[in-house]
Amino acid sequence: MNQIFEVTGMTCGHCEKAVTQAIRQLDPQAEVKIDRSQNKVEVQSQQPRDALAKAIAEEGYAVTV
Repeated sequence: MNQIFEVTGMTCGHCEKAVTQAIRQLDPQAEVKIDRSQNKVEVQSQQPRDALAKAIAEEGYAVTV
């Protein structure tokens, strides 16, 4: 299932890596595409949307679900 989140606060490659790792802790097979300039995180995963959003938020980023 493809899910797109608006995530603010990502300013560098380290931020992208932190978000990707948080998502992959829930779903190691998840495909993650991040467009930092557009504040978008696209996730291909079967995990519930709210669980993915929570994982991103726990890394310190604002998530619009």
